[in-house]
Formats: sequence, structure tokens, C-alpha cells
Amino acid sequence: MSSNTLTAQRPLTHDQSATLFSQTMGLVAVTAGVFALGAYLARDVAPGWGWVFFIASFAALLGLSVATQRSQQLSVGLLLGFGLLIGAAVAPTIAYYGSADPQALWEAGGATALFVAGFGVAGYATKRDLTRLARGLSWALLGLIVFGVIAVLVQVPNGSLIYAIVGLLIFAGLTSFDFQRLRQTKDIRTAPLLAASIFLDILNVFLLFLSLVSGRGE
Repeated sequence: MSSNTLTAQRPLTHDQSATLFSQTMGLVAVTAGVFALGAYLARDVAPGWGWVFFIASFAALLGLSVATQRSQQLSVGLLLGFGLLIGAAVAPTIAYYGSADPQALWEAGGATALFVAGFGVAGYATKRDLTRLARGLSWALLGLIVFGVIAVLVQVPNGSLIYAIVGLLIFAGLTSFDFQRLRQTKDIRTAPLLAASIFLDILNVFLLFLSLVSGRGE
């Protein structure tokens, strides 16, 4: 039996858990930096390219989920590629707010940091199993996406405000769950995948706060 198999089966020691936490959060920070680079490089591209970058980032994310158990180097590379591509995908949105309402970017960033820190600590510390909650919230997120499409097509009154508030409630639970997984996981090789999940929580929370603080609902 290989040492990797033993690592996957045995609970991590305190030192290993600390290593996993530091590796994961380090990867989250690097991914955020690569995201910012992608947003900067694609700041002047046509908005239609955002969909191309989004599809490519989704493909990188799927590849990451497959590569996690096969190659640490490949999974880290796919994570960074995902960060770069998703940054390019949202570049038109970031560029718009950067020119029209730059203060909204700073306010949304600060609110996101406090939000993720608060619910992340709560999820990491709680002993209650959040798996069932996360499963229900995943379905709620799918319903929210459907509502968002309907709100755009039908012009639901205060649709953007409802979308943002409900979205934040959903990601409060999902953020807590992802940090709980970070504490409970038994395989250090999952660090890139956990980092991708936490980074997606951060990105979605940031965009939802950006919608709220801008007052434009976009």
C-alpha cells in the first residue's frame, strides 16, 4: 500500500492539518492574484469575449477536479489557469465599475473580506456537520440562477436586490461548509480543489456585494 493511500485513509495530524490549511489559503491568495492579472490584461477586450473566457475557465475547473488525485503540479497549474481565465471573464464588469464607480470596488472588497472571514471561521470551528445544509444550498443556488434569468427577462421589481441578498445568504452557508471541509479533509492532495472552491465563494460574494453597494443592481 502506497504512502498516498495511507494519507488518504488516516486522519491528518495537527501539523498536517496546519500544512493543508496554509497550502490551501496560500493557493487561494495566489489564485486571487492571478485573477487580478487576468482582469487587468483583458480590461479592454470586447464584452463578448467574456463568455469565451468563462467557458474556458469552466473547462479548467473540470480538469482540476480530475487532476487532483493524479498530479499535484497539474492541479496547481489548472487552478492558476482557472484564476487567470475567470479574471478575464469578469474583466468587463470590473473595468466598468473601475471607471464608473471605483469606490464600489473598494467597499465590496472590504465587505467580502469581513464576510468570508466571519463565516469561514464559523464553519471551521463548528462541530455540526454542514454537508446536508450545503447540499440544500446547492439546489437553492440553482434556483437563484433560474430566478436571475427570469428577473432579467421579465423585469421583476427589485429583482437585483432580492438576487443579491438571497445569494449572500446562500454563500454564507457554502463558505462555512468549504472551511469545514478544509478542517475535516484527510487528503493533502485536495488543497488545489479546496482552494478553487473557496476562491469561487469569495468571487461570488464580491460580485454580489458589488451589486449591492453600487446601487445599480448590475
